[in-house]
Amino acid sequence: MKARIFLFIAAFGTLLASCSSAKSASGKVYKKNVHASYYADKFNGRKTASGEKFHNSNYTAAHKKLPFGTKVKVTNIANEKSVIVEINDRGPFTLGREIDLTKKAFMEIADNKNHGSLRVSLEIIK
Repeated sequence: MKARIFLFIAAFGTLLASCSSAKSASGKVYKKNVHASYYADKFNGRKTASGEKFHNSNYTAAHKKLPFGTKVKVTNIANEKSVIVEINDRGPFTLGREIDLTKKAFMEIADNKNHGSLRVSLEIIK
């Protein structure tokens, strides 16, 4: 019985620690070495999950779990270029992708404009 309680407390503590770092605005990396992609132009003018109209010329992004309005610093691991985007949509829905950026944000940090995804780190700003 004591062993079960100890395991529960240890698991709960680990869960709390991981949640607090994910929601931290202290400049800690939320996720590292994940893949980012960008929206196709065909989505311009469509409504996002937050209700805003999508524009590929804005600095916004889609993420499956982060709350709408969260500001995220996205840094290209290869060249250290970064951009700050605001989450206003859900996605990406392609396996292995963590965040979908607008084309403007993606191109700002990409070295090779012909690739559709980048390895990035994500840092929650606000």
